[in-house]
Amino acid sequence: MGKLYGIGIGPGDPELLTIKAVKVIKSCDVVFLPSSKGFSLAEKVIEGYIKDKTRVYFDFPMGKDNFNNYKKAAQTIYSLLMEGKTGAFVTIGDALAYSTFIYLYRELERLDVEVEIIPGVPSFCAVFSKLKIPFSEKGQTVLISDKMVREESLNFVDSVILLKGSLNKDAINILKKLGFKFYYAKRIYLDGETIYTDEKDILIDDDYFSILIGKKE
Repeated sequence: MGKLYGIGIGPGDPELLTIKAVKVIKSCDVVFLPSSKGFSLAEKVIEGYIKDKTRVYFDFPMGKDNFNNYKKAAQTIYSLLMEGKTGAFVTIGDALAYSTFIYLYRELERLDVEVEIIPGVPSFCAVFSKLKIPFSEKGQTVLISDKMVREESLNFVDSVILLKGSLNKDAINILKKLGFKFYYAKRIYLDGETIYTDEKDILIDDDYFSILIGKKE
């Protein structure tokens, strides 16, 4: 049986892949690509590295329950690996941080597929390079979530990072109440990259690829 690589390809800039990720993608037989509504953002990011390679697409609609899709995808991967092929499943960000790959990997484990995971730059780290402020400093506590958090949870942290920021705007009132300065970033390292600090601009944006950040002043 061949081997599968789960590869995090970073926030969206083709130059932010690791050297190891690029080497594996170029050397594997098949590239497995997650897509939603017929579009694969991961494919767009690595297009320059895969050229004429065999591509297999898996439809994982954003915000949906994809349990059956993960099972089908795992079976497809298993069948190709049984032919002795090596494969790379690529995913935006890091393969084990709020990633589609996590659920697929669990299905692959049940099939005893050999998997090597290659880390990538997650968006919630990359955004700080754009803001030019530290992710955290010595002794500080950071809370990261993809859903709304309780007010009492923020009393003990120095920073909060809420993924899918457009779905978690209610947190702004709590952040203001507790003395946090907030930033809203969308499509970091992608076309349409924008950073807002004005509450009015934040409230009218609905981009799925967004992050709301609070830094205690």
